[in-house]
Amino acid sequence: MPAKLSDASPIKTGAASPGVQHGIQSIRIDRTTVCFEGTMFGGAGTYERLEGSVRGQLDPLDPRNTEVVNLDRAPRNAQGLVDYTVDLCILKPVDLSRGNGWLFYEVLNRGGKRALCRINTAPAKNVPDVAADAGNGFLMKEGFTLVWTGWQSDVTRDNGRMIADFPVPTIDGQPIVGQSQEEFIDLGDGDTFIGTLTYPAADLSPAKATLTVRERERDPRQRPAGLAWRYLNDRTVEITRPQGADFDKGAIYEFIYPAKDPKITGIAFASVRDIVSFLRHETHAADGSTNPLLVNGRPAMKRAMNFGLSQSGRFVRDFLYRGFNEDHKHQMVFDAAVPVIAGSRRTMVNYPFAQPGRYSRQHENHNYPDDQFPFTYRNLHDPISGKTAGILDRCLATGTCPKIMHLDTDAEIWSARASLVVTDCDGNDIEQPENVRVYLACGIEHGNPEAIPDGIIQHPHNPLFYGPLLRPLIRAMVDWVDKGVPPPPSRFPSRQSGTLVPVSELSFDRVPGLKFEGCINELRLMDYSVLPPREGAKAYPIFAVKVDDDGNPVDGVRHPLVLAPIATHLGWNLRAKGHAEGELYSIVGAIVPFALTEAERARTNDARASVETRYGDRDGWVHALSAVCAELVSSRYLLQEDADTLLAAAKSSWDVFEVI
Repeated sequence: MPAKLSDASPIKTGAASPGVQHGIQSIRIDRTTVCFEGTMFGGAGTYERLEGSVRGQLDPLDPRNTEVVNLDRAPRNAQGLVDYTVDLCILKPVDLSRGNGWLFYEVLNRGGKRALCRINTAPAKNVPDVAADAGNGFLMKEGFTLVWTGWQSDVTRDNGRMIADFPVPTIDGQPIVGQSQEEFIDLGDGDTFIGTLTYPAADLSPAKATLTVRERERDPRQRPAGLAWRYLNDRTVEITRPQGADFDKGAIYEFIYPAKDPKITGIAFASVRDIVSFLRHETHAADGSTNPLLVNGRPAMKRAMNFGLSQSGRFVRDFLYRGFNEDHKHQMVFDAAVPVIAGSRRTMVNYPFAQPGRYSRQHENHNYPDDQFPFTYRNLHDPISGKTAGILDRCLATGTCPKIMHLDTDAEIWSARASLVVTDCDGNDIEQPENVRVYLACGIEHGNPEAIPDGIIQHPHNPLFYGPLLRPLIRAMVDWVDKGVPPPPSRFPSRQSGTLVPVSELSFDRVPGLKFEGCINELRLMDYSVLPPREGAKAYPIFAVKVDDDGNPVDGVRHPLVLAPIATHLGWNLRAKGHAEGELYSIVGAIVPFALTEAERARTNDARASVETRYGDRDGWVHALSAVCAELVSSRYLLQEDADTLLAAAKSSWDVFEVI
């Protein structure tokens, strides 16, 4: 019979197995390709791409590994260790001695690379090749060596994605079975649709699974007439929509079923730790294969930065929280950590039936365990859960805490409770640890969405991008670690300044067509011992950024086009009619342009001042834009080259939202 998780014995935490080798067993480089058509990037020269794989092994008895859920139930090799393999990609100067000595490790986002896209403003490609794929070339001009390794086993290699091969645990040789929860929102028009299960069903009996539907996240779960489902096989279900018009294309279908054969996804954290430590400190793997980042036979990487955005930004926070920034020799793995657009959340990675791709939003995937206390980097007491903890507790105990720059956008305020990064659980401002800086890129959405279905949102998405505000922070981080130069101070709205306020205090009444209903992604203490999880009665205090009469934010690191605006820029957008109208749509923002002329403003009855009234003409706007750019450059929140690019474009066009 399959074994249930409740049948499992406690995880052992004894001493590491004696006389065995830890860490990296082999490094295989299958392809080496000169990138970007031989483009020279300043002193760093040309770049090449190395592709291959890493084979590692973990000792389940090592205290540094016992955090990994189910590792003690994994298959063992002849040495009693657990094997894993991950894809590897390195982008480095052809002459590594010309680099800056920094290993820039980007945690992949669902198997895909995003650093070049988001930092270099390059195309979103997983296999950078031609010159245009370098974007503005920022990371290469700085001399970084970029490293990626696969860490998810639930993605595929299509479109250049990278994956990991992690083992499946058992209990006494039997498959592990546990409850798993799927959530579907289907946009189709048919009477039925197909749902794919993350894990195979352990029992195809309909009596062992449940399906419910609700129109909005806060609505009661229902089983109305006509709602039906059936297994097509152990990985797919066919769902029949209920009768009537009560549930539209935004309705949430929740399927709970007995699943089996989870993979040990928490190995992801240990693999990153061991691979980066190896590349920094070792010359050869256990099988004799060579570290590809050597100069004159010695490791060339003197520093390492852990970078992640969105899903991978949450990974960075969880990596620190779970104590993986200490390697087997008690060395610090990463000197710097830059979690971007993570909000107050972590990841659903180190769980028995993990779903790393899920993340809590106001409407979608609200009930997955990636968002519970602790929220802050410093240690705090939570009166709601009764716990006392902080993200950095474990690295503080071992002296392995990196310097941290945490950057969120307005979207994380609304969808990821970013205010909890800077307040305690009673809603009071907190002081950040000395090694932490926090920044909020106000008036900007989570990230340029690749595709939004037609008719699903009420306003066009906000095209402003945080890349130009991130680049100076990356440069400042290097100077902070290498030279001890203090970075730009934290810039985040606060309760004391009156710029971090309850949602009920916000008004967008002057913004035409904006039906603001006070919707934000609330958070309560959750009990995940049952599915669906039980929700606590008391909500955590969640705050949003105060806005001016135009609806634009008044505090944080403000993009030049928010400081000298020609539109209202929001970090949230509402679902349209037929799609759970009025709920927040995912992590997408909105833009509502100002009228260009006073005549247009009067004709459209727009209460906001026209561009003409604010600036006179384009030259007046460019003058105002130049002034705010100068202030941002002076305070080190914007690079001069980005200011120059924006101002040059503004002189010839009003449409400059995506120029930098």
